[in-house]
Amino acid sequence: MSTMTMDRETIKNTFKEAISETLREERDLLHDVFAEVLEDVALTAAIREGRRTELAAREEVFAALEGDA
Repeated sequence: MSTMTMDRETIKNTFKEAISETLREERDLLHDVFAEVLEDVALTAAIREGRRTELAAREEVFAALEGDA
């Protein structure tokens, strides 16, 4: 069995190439992952903002949704 010796720079470059190739080949997957993350961040921000504000009556919410507000 042969032993291969690779220096740190070779290993580093190999990983860079592998990651770069994966990102190019899985572009749609990466896009979907980032979209999900952004949605989660926006939802978290909305929840935090909602916790800091006063509660709204049900009628006010539906009036706003229907465009009556």
